[in-house]
Amino acid sequence: MQNLINDKKFNHFKIHTQYSICEGAIKIDDLKEYCKTNKVYSIGLSDTYNLSGALEFSENISKQGTKPLIGTQIRFKYLEEIGLLTLIAKNEIGYKRIIELSSKSYMNNTSLNDPYCDFDELLNNSEDIIVMSGTINGLIGNLFVKDQLSQIESIYKTLVKKFGNNFYIEIQRHGDQNEKYFENFNLSISYKHNIPIIASHEVFYINKDMYHAHEALICIGTKTYLNDKNRRSYSDQHYLKPDQEMKDLFSDLPQALENNYNLSFRCNFRPLRSKPVLPNISSVKDGDAGAKLRIDSINGLNKKFEEIKSNKNDDLNKKAYLYKEYEKRLEHELKIITEMKYSSYFLIVADYINWAKKNDIPVGPGRGSGAGSLVAWSLSITDVDPIKFNLIFERFLNPSRISLPDFDIDFCEEKRDLVFNYLSTKYKNSVAHIITFGKLKARMVVR
Repeated sequence: MQNLINDKKFNHFKIHTQYSICEGAIKIDDLKEYCKTNKVYSIGLSDTYNLSGALEFSENISKQGTKPLIGTQIRFKYLEEIGLLTLIAKNEIGYKRIIELSSKSYMNNTSLNDPYCDFDELLNNSEDIIVMSGTINGLIGNLFVKDQLSQIESIYKTLVKKFGNNFYIEIQRHGDQNEKYFENFNLSISYKHNIPIIASHEVFYINKDMYHAHEALICIGTKTYLNDKNRRSYSDQHYLKPDQEMKDLFSDLPQALENNYNLSFRCNFRPLRSKPVLPNISSVKDGDAGAKLRIDSINGLNKKFEEIKSNKNDDLNKKAYLYKEYEKRLEHELKIITEMKYSSYFLIVADYINWAKKNDIPVGPGRGSGAGSLVAWSLSITDVDPIKFNLIFERFLNPSRISLPDFDIDFCEEKRDLVFNYLSTKYKNSVAHIITFGKLKARMVVR
């Protein structure tokens, strides 16, 4: 057994990146370099409350020849207690189950505080998920601190019955408060009910010298001060420890180490980039969105010129004789849009903008590179004539662009929820909110 342990590498599957807001301090680029330098075989993501970094983590880590494991920590409500459990995807099905649970934690409860799911939701979405008992600061740890030991035993028995060998009791040794007592209790329950244990290590930063900076980050997240004795605080052991250090730390629990080594072999999935899937907005079922875009654009352009011809301003009247130039530009843009399969995107944006205008919801005239599109002007997405102002369409969309373009649309702040309601009603499950992550960075002042 000892020789087998020495031939294997400790698997850090509890990495908290900057996507663990005001908790994790690990930049994925730095982690990528660490994996490359140290020839790491596998490493796992375990951000709190979200999977927002899963794709970035997966792509960057795998480029270094390191196997990424995808997981997260989600809060679950058991009776009156709410706390974190760790979930790891075994495969694509498990990943989809975890995404579903993460989404439900935000959408299916009325709490104004941190998101959570009911414990039964976990039991109903158990396929191909590995569940860990979590830390002293998680759901089980909260119950332990409150001396609710019978409830913990009940939870463990339920999870074993539902997940079988996909449930592990985590053993951690950071030196955090109550952690040693928690370990002793968990080991006794493990032996009593024959539940496998696994060695794990909660990693919030890469190097040990980042401890004080991380403490400051925790204070920012909890709105406390470093000199506050009652604030949340961690030991200085939550750095990315070397392999041998972790082996030495758990040398008395070879079975916990063995389960740690084998975890990476039980998980075989990483998320990959996919092309956007847009709803078909053609008026005919299974119709051609490109054909509809062409018709709507030409009709829109003709309408613009009708308005121009009726205007007495001489400068605008001159534009009526330039129709051929506009028509040529329109054909050029339509060719690129249809070849890149973005016809539905233009039609969808035109649909909700024109709906807003018809319902007296103020809409901005258009800004950013999207204002360079004649098709957008013809569809009344923008109110800016790109030919008049010499704006270039290729800044917005060209065949060498990989990512989906986006229009910068400004709606009246008081009524923009009405636009979202319209989209949700018409396009149903094709509509989603997005999140923006802010980063804390040093600011240089030049005097």
